[in-house]
Amino acid sequence: MRTVIVGFLAGSVSVLIFHQLGFLIANELGLLKASLYSMRPLPPFGVPAILSSAFWGGLWGIAAAFVVPRLPRVLNGPLGWILFAGVVVTLVNWFVVLPIKGAPMGGGFRMPGVVIVPLVYAFWGFGMWLIAGFVRRVLRWQ
Repeated sequence: MRTVIVGFLAGSVSVLIFHQLGFLIANELGLLKASLYSMRPLPPFGVPAILSSAFWGGLWGIAAAFVVPRLPRVLNGPLGWILFAGVVVTLVNWFVVLPIKGAPMGGGFRMPGVVIVPLVYAFWGFGMWLIAGFVRRVLRWQ
């Protein structure tokens, strides 16, 4: 249960901080036009987009909290969290989530999104690693 709590907190809080900060930086550099902290209601329940993102980020955080510590030594720290979010989550988003939503795979694989989105997700993964460590220390679950 501890792993679930740590993973969910790390994933959801990291969406609210690191994921959104990554997209803010991309917006400020003129690379993307991502909406930040969007309160746009999403079907079918009308949940604000940012809360939906935080929820799904929490679920991905749980997955990462179970998977990353079981990776080989070089990958069971920050690099594992970064690669999990930057590669695994990106690929699932591109090839599963977007087509389910009726969007083209990979968002059409247009530049610069093909490069920027995995980098923002990797930044989110780095945030998950930081937050997971913080939560473990605060709750003394090391």
